[in-house]
Amino acid sequence: MTAVMDKPGTSRPSRWSAPPRPPWEETPGRAGLTVKGAALGLACLAVLFPLWIVVVTSVSSKEAISDAGGLVIVPRDFTLIAYKELLSGGQVTRAAVISVLVTLVGTLFSMTVSILCAYGLSRPGSLGHRLILMVLMATMFFGAGMIPTYLLVQTLGLTDSYLALILPSAINIFNVLVLRGFFMGISSELIDSARIDGAGDVRILWQIVMPLSRAVIAVITLFYAVGYWSAWFNASIYLSDQNMMPLQNVLIQLVQKQEIPLGLGQVVKAGSLSRVSVQMAVMVLALLPVAVLSPFVQKHFKKGMLTGAVKG
Repeated sequence: MTAVMDKPGTSRPSRWSAPPRPPWEETPGRAGLTVKGAALGLACLAVLFPLWIVVVTSVSSKEAISDAGGLVIVPRDFTLIAYKELLSGGQVTRAAVISVLVTLVGTLFSMTVSILCAYGLSRPGSLGHRLILMVLMATMFFGAGMIPTYLLVQTLGLTDSYLALILPSAINIFNVLVLRGFFMGISSELIDSARIDGAGDVRILWQIVMPLSRAVIAVITLFYAVGYWSAWFNASIYLSDQNMMPLQNVLIQLVQKQEIPLGLGQVVKAGSLSRVSVQMAVMVLALLPVAVLSPFVQKHFKKGMLTGAVKG
């Protein structure tokens, strides 16, 4: 901060000096850093401690779980029998394969449609883009409701098919708006020069827009993938065959209804496997893909979300 000296020992701020910062933007002292560290530590502990209990219990023997009263905190009697039985080809294995396939196909379909829709809405001269944008935004506030949606899916013949897990929730308008905002931030001179060179919309989208939008595309892809992997509601109302259920629905049956997955009942009854360890192992399997993929996309979160949101 610059200051003008009036007389020795006194000073007054000049008119060109920067305005004073609010207290929350000042560099914290040692006490402030200690409080922040303690708060962040407690927040991390609140998140990681339940995960630690779930993982440790899933790899503990039946005797260790019984001695601990149900949930194990200190690792003891390490064993992978729960994972071995779950992935031996029974209901959980089939449900995990279904979840992986639905996630891959659904994410690819959702990203393709969302990118095409966002690119069309981001071009000022595209036909009817304002009307289409208003209609899409209206669906964010006024939904059709569960019963009309179910009747539509039933009329289209999608019940008891895997398409019912993808099509009803394929497009998220918020994600489309974020993509549109990012696409609008790309220099129009760059796109115009490509058109002068003879490039069409498909080539501009594929070779110019998408390479420049890797950050936001990575973030939106993660959002769609996590949504499909964690989805259970569509399967619960559109599917009646238990053999078609994805992993999340098997987890709900296991935790809430205390139902042992098909193929594990004999192992649990024989006493070689604890029901609690089966529950914890299924939870770990359900969390594993998200926990593995999130760190690889974490570096794109700030650039992808903030830039797309501000310019949307």
